[in-house]
Amino acid sequence: MKFPNTSQPLPIPRSCVTGFSLPRIFFAFSVIVLSGLTANAQDLLNMKGVDRPAPLKHVGIDQKLDSQIPLDLPFKDETGKTVKLGDYFGKRPVVLAPVYYECPMLCTQILNGLVRSLKAVTFNPGQEFEVVVFSFDARDTSALAAAKKESYLKRYDRPGTAAGWHFLTGDLESIKALTNAIGFRYVWDVHSNQFAHASGVMVITPEGRVSKYFYGIDYASKDIRLGLIEAAQNKIGSPVDQLLLFCYHWDASTGKYTATAMNILRMAGGATVLLLGGFVIIMLRRDVKEKGKRASLSARPTDA
Repeated sequence: MKFPNTSQPLPIPRSCVTGFSLPRIFFAFSVIVLSGLTANAQDLLNMKGVDRPAPLKHVGIDQKLDSQIPLDLPFKDETGKTVKLGDYFGKRPVVLAPVYYECPMLCTQILNGLVRSLKAVTFNPGQEFEVVVFSFDARDTSALAAAKKESYLKRYDRPGTAAGWHFLTGDLESIKALTNAIGFRYVWDVHSNQFAHASGVMVITPEGRVSKYFYGIDYASKDIRLGLIEAAQNKIGSPVDQLLLFCYHWDASTGKYTATAMNILRMAGGATVLLLGGFVIIMLRRDVKEKGKRASLSARPTDA
């Protein structure tokens, strides 16, 4: 058997040379680099995916119905004046909105939804109720609060109601005391560099007790109206509102007023009885009149 001469280099097939051409080498290198970047990005996403549910466990709204909120807490209004939370209570129910003024999205939607709802309610802030918006970010300033108030008064566009809108800021101690009292839980998210928090507004009685929770960013004007009437112990509203309160029941689990079938049936039954009673009375009166006419005709003398 004849072996090849190993002292001479073996010839390299042309296909191999072509396979390792510069364009293909560059392409292969690019694929490797991009794969590494994708892997790193995926790791980052996975890391966030592991970390994010932890803070979200501390976010939510725990209903504390009929609990007393501390009215002696100090805050600053939109002018920078130091006020007590109780300055806005005592006479009228209060719509309370926890937000923070530099929130990039959700808080704006909460306030937009509140304004949309209140525009359809005939009650006026400062007359039948008060609106108190407070920031749970202790870094927010009165200047930010003033800018927010100006913006939402323009959106609300109802003259003579500015005195009923209040945008507050406070220190961490006051903020924590108020958010704990209403069951509002939030946390700072280091990944997004913003607060993670739930969305909703509360209706508080004039005495400072939590009356109703309304969740989300859209609040039915009917729900807000009925909630204010109940919180005011029926001191505001019309007889029609009282009738609606009889037919609708506030569902704490959904934060909405829902029709109560039994009460509607009772009202319908009562209306039916009244209609039938009225019909009977009318018919009896008509029958009495007919008998009186016949009696008077029969009593007249006949002509000879």
